[in-house]
Amino acid sequence: MAMPDIANSAQAQTEGTLDRVGMSNIELPLMVQTDDCPAQQVSAKAEVFVNLGDPQAKGIHMSRLYLQLDQLSTESELTLGTLTTLLSGFIESHHDLSSEAYVKVAFDYNLRRKSLISEKRGWKAYPVVIVGRLIDGEFDFELKVDVPYSSTCPCSAALARQLIQDAFSKQYEEQANIAKEDILTWLGSTQGIVATPHSQRSVAEVKVKLSNEADNFPIIALIDLIEATLKTPVQAAVKREDEQEFARLNGQNLMFCEDSARQLKFALNQQELFDDFWLRVNHYESLHAHDAVSVTTKGIKDGYQA
Repeated sequence: MAMPDIANSAQAQTEGTLDRVGMSNIELPLMVQTDDCPAQQVSAKAEVFVNLGDPQAKGIHMSRLYLQLDQLSTESELTLGTLTTLLSGFIESHHDLSSEAYVKVAFDYNLRRKSLISEKRGWKAYPVVIVGRLIDGEFDFELKVDVPYSSTCPCSAALARQLIQDAFSKQYEEQANIAKEDILTWLGSTQGIVATPHSQRSVAEVKVKLSNEADNFPIIALIDLIEATLKTPVQAAVKREDEQEFARLNGQNLMFCEDSARQLKFALNQQELFDDFWLRVNHYESLHAHDAVSVTTKGIKDGYQA
């Protein structure tokens, strides 16, 4: 006995086209191939959609989208090539209904990161989002990563230095000549650091549109670029020498959220693999109960908007 297929046999009660129809929050494992590294298995959540261009059609064939995504999960790796094939398959399986396809995949990408001095290694998980679109035969691919770092406030640092100067003046106000050893001893004491600038864990959210020159997802390259630009990446494995170097880097790279955003914007503008970019830096302040945020884009016509 043939089972009823309402999506094929019935007409819409209310006619009209729809921009996106599909599924979200699909949980699945994926093998992700990035840069020139071996594929890494991730636990992902996906969204898959097509448009519904036939105003009279009751609905799309959602199982066709799911099964193609499942085939990618079990038989292949997530690459630019396989994502292109997936989007094309969505349209081919809905050739009478759809002209646009969309897929979004979100996961944590784990990297072994080396500490600053001791060269110990530990795991860091970076949130990643990959988006692919196929609209009227044109492909569009987007990569987003979130990278944590430390930011030390320049204003707070200046105020702390002033307090240290005042404490030094009071300590030696009656001495015309001060021995170098006495100064070093004072600087190494609790009294020598009467104030410290505030710093906080921060996150750079960076979204890039891949150019036609890209042949893979440059996840690691983009993370490395962000960390090298900001210079104070959050650490994994840490010995005392690493913590001391981290303190030095924070002291030598004081930054407001405006500084972070401008540095990243300059660095991203030098990259030929990115046609466009959007970024947001979030400084989760330790001084205030609110956050300090900067948002900027490449600024091209019809590109990303802040």
